Amino acid sequence: MILQKPLVHGRLQLKSRLVIPPMATQSSEHDLPGRATIAHYQKMAGNPLAGLLFTEHHYIDMQGKANPYQLSFASDKVIPYQQKLTAAVRAVNPELRFFAQINHAGINTSSYITGEKMVSASALSTGSGTSRALPAEEILQLEEKFAAAARRVKEAGYDGVEIHAAHGYLLNQFYSPLTNYRTDAYGPQNIETRLRFLTETIAAVRRAVGADFPVAVRLGGCDYMESGSTIEDAVRAAKILSSLDIDLLDLSGGLHIYTRPGHSEAGWFADMTTAVKAATSLPVILTGGVRTPQQAEELLQRKAADLIGVGRAMLRNPAWGVDA
Repeated sequence: MILQKPLVHGRLQLKSRLVIPPMATQSSEHDLPGRATIAHYQKMAGNPLAGLLFTEHHYIDMQGKANPYQLSFASDKVIPYQQKLTAAVRAVNPELRFFAQINHAGINTSSYITGEKMVSASALSTGSGTSRALPAEEILQLEEKFAAAARRVKEAGYDGVEIHAAHGYLLNQFYSPLTNYRTDAYGPQNIETRLRFLTETIAAVRRAVGADFPVAVRLGGCDYMESGSTIEDAVRAAKILSSLDIDLLDLSGGLHIYTRPGHSEAGWFADMTTAVKAATSLPVILTGGVRTPQQAEELLQRKAADLIGVGRAMLRNPAWGVDA
C-alpha cells in the first residue's frame, strides 16, 4: 500500500503517508498542556500506522487567542510544559514525527477572550464585533511573534512547526479577497500581495528556527465561495510557496473552514490538492472525509496528494486502520 510507504523530501522524513491532522481538544490547563492534553496526544501517537501527528493550533499572541482553552506558544514560560508533551509522545512512538501548529485568530475570536479589540486584514464585522485593520508596522511585529513562537516549538522538542493560514484565521483573512480590502502592499491587488504577510512570516520563522528544522504551511487554498479564493489561486500560491524554504503544504479550506458545503465524499478538497500537486514539488497533504484505509489508498493512487490526513475517524478510533 502507498499509505504505508515512507516519504522523504529534504528535511522531511516520514515513515508513512498517514497524517493525524490538527484537531482542537480545548483541554489546556491555563494555556498549557496538562494531563488531559498529554493523554490525548499519547493516544493518537499510539497508532503505529501514522507517520506524522500535528497538535491543535497554539496562539502566538494574546490578541490572536481563538478560544479560552487554546494552548499557547506566546511566551518562553510554556517551553518546559511543552517539553513534557513532546517527551510523552516520543515515549509512545519514537518513529512518529510530531509537529506543533501556530496561529493568530484575527477576527475569528472575540474581545471577551482576548481582552483586546479584534484585528484583521480589514475592518470587518461579525457577531463578535468589529475588527480594526492591522497597520503595516503591527503586521511586522506579528511576523516576529510567529517567529518567536516557532523558535519555542523547536526548543520544546517538536520535529517541526506548521504555520496556520487556513480556516478563516488571520493569515487566511489576508489571502481571501472576501476579507481583504486593503490598498497597501498587503492588499488584494494580486496573489503576491495577498500572500505577503504569509511569505514574510515564513521568512521570519525560517530565520528563527534555522536551516535544519522542517516548516509546514496549512493553506486555506480555496474558499469555495463566490468571489472568494479559487483553486487557480491555490495553484498560484503553491508555486510561490514552493520557491520558499518550506517542507510541506497542508491544504484545507478557507472561509468555509475544514468543510465543503454540499460535499461528503472522501477527500472533498481533492480537486484543489490534485491541481496543486501537479504544479509543485512540495509534498501535499489532503484531509477531509476520509473514513477508511481503502479511501486513503485510492486518493494516493489517483495522485490527489502525497499524504492523507485522517481526522474525525481517528478521533473516534485512535486504532484506525490497524485491524483493516
